Amino acid sequence: MTALSRRSFLKIALASTAITSAVGMSGVAYAHEVEPYNVEIKQVRLTLPRLAREFHGYRVVQISDIHMGTWMTRDHLHSIVRLANAQEPDLIAVTGDFVTVNPVEIWIDELLPPLRELSARDGTLAILGNHDHWTNPQAVRAMIPVAGMVDLNNAVYSLQRDEAVLHFAGVDDYWERKADLEAVLNQLPDEGAAVLLAHEPDFADISAASGRFDLQISGHSHGGQVILPFIGPPMLPTYGKKYPVGLYQVGDMIQYTNRGVGMVGPYVRFNCRPEITVFTLESVQV
Repeated sequence: MTALSRRSFLKIALASTAITSAVGMSGVAYAHEVEPYNVEIKQVRLTLPRLAREFHGYRVVQISDIHMGTWMTRDHLHSIVRLANAQEPDLIAVTGDFVTVNPVEIWIDELLPPLRELSARDGTLAILGNHDHWTNPQAVRAMIPVAGMVDLNNAVYSLQRDEAVLHFAGVDDYWERKADLEAVLNQLPDEGAAVLLAHEPDFADISAASGRFDLQISGHSHGGQVILPFIGPPMLPTYGKKYPVGLYQVGDMIQYTNRGVGMVGPYVRFNCRPEITVFTLESVQV
């Protein structure tokens, strides 16, 4: 994994100090012991102009930033999977950062039993994130089909209802310069709504410029893990600063940034609950 720089360390120290100052020691205990387990089911209804009426009401459940190997445990991930399945998704999307640290093989053994339980009518799609590349991307990517998921790194997955189509595309990690949008666009048919999975939300400036995607869903930022009143997140990662949390309009494309279910240090969440997002896609043709 990439070494923690002095600047990053100072930012983490500043964030920890800010939390302590803002909410006191009891608040720190809450941010460490309570809020990280209080997963929010975030309902998001989106109208996509190119979505065919055959896909009106289509439900996509997004999970992001599991980060097995530090704070996340197998039992907690099982509970997250049960919550995701309870939303009765048509499709599940996992937008990267399965692991945090090496040896990754240990953490893959912890990931596999819960991930194999993910259940959606049209399957589960997955891409890699920067932490997956900072550990062992070959091992993490090899895990995807073993867990019963579809590898969507620089690939396209198309669904058909009668004559109507809905496309899901994914790019590999942008921070590590593995995203190949050109290859994705070459695979993507001209007709039908298209949803892009991209780990880093700030990739939206690039994907929106193509004019082909109706929606990009991302993770990576964790929403900052801490959102201070009147200040916002005191610390955000590279390529997660412009669109750090929630819903944005980027040109003609909608960008949504999920807060993730896992954490990196400092292992706290304050005013920034972990999130499972449930997208209900709506058509203007109904």
